Amino acid sequence: MSRWHPYVTVACVVERAGAFLMVEEERGGPQTLFNQPAGHLEPGERIRDAVLREVEEETAWRVGISDYLGIYVYQAPDGKTFHSHAFLGMALAHMGNALDPAIHAVHWLTLEQIEALERDGRLRSPLVLRRIRDALAGRFYPMDVIHER
Repeated sequence: MSRWHPYVTVACVVERAGAFLMVEEERGGPQTLFNQPAGHLEPGERIRDAVLREVEEETAWRVGISDYLGIYVYQAPDGKTFHSHAFLGMALAHMGNALDPAIHAVHWLTLEQIEALERDGRLRSPLVLRRIRDALAGRFYPMDVIHER
């Protein structure tokens, strides 16, 4: 009997001057999709380190993590379950390094622009807007709620 294993991912909401850091991803369909900088936890990697790595790989931005938005559980249409740890970050410096090959472009988008993408079915998952709305509502936790080795 095989055991069920959820996918552990990280994501970061980064806001600057009323706009949110977003990535436009190639997903093999007719259109690109939009997401926060996000990705999978690597074996042996700490959750906080994973989110910092993913943001820099996908956007070339170095960020500082200020708060934990929480864990978001998502059942994808293909049946996969994702446990996504989300963080609130602030942009510190643009590093100018090459982006992950799956990233088509990096954008700073307003909430209204992101809501329009949702209406057009262009967000990677329902979690994208949910994380932003939680951040805007002040629903986050101190980093010390995460206990790692």
